[in-house]
Amino acid sequence: MVEQDSPQLDSVFHALSDNTRRRMLRDLADGERTVGQLAEPFAMSLAAASKHIKVLESAGLIRREVRGRTHLCRLDPGPLSNAQRWLTFYEAFWTDRLSVLDRLLRESPLPAPPTTDKDADP
Repeated sequence: MVEQDSPQLDSVFHALSDNTRRRMLRDLADGERTVGQLAEPFAMSLAAASKHIKVLESAGLIRREVRGRTHLCRLDPGPLSNAQRWLTFYEAFWTDRLSVLDRLLRESPLPAPPTTDKDADP
């Protein structure tokens, strides 16, 4: 079981909670990008993009390398494995519970529908 009280897991889920950062990660899955390239689809400033990148770096999801004046980012998917294990545990938990509910519903006879005054014979 994945540790529930993990600061790194908290950081990963915080980083993934923002659509912009998820899109940046998706773009990085295709290969390294500069900060400018990551910012381009969002029409945001380099400063704003840099803030998102710092959140992703803090979570350990990306690595940034400085080459001269160019900052290159690349995906580091390792921390996603802990998040995946955490999600997999709860997927199994809910799949099991829903399977039990499904079985109980299939085995239980359906109750008769309630009658109303309109249903009574005159």
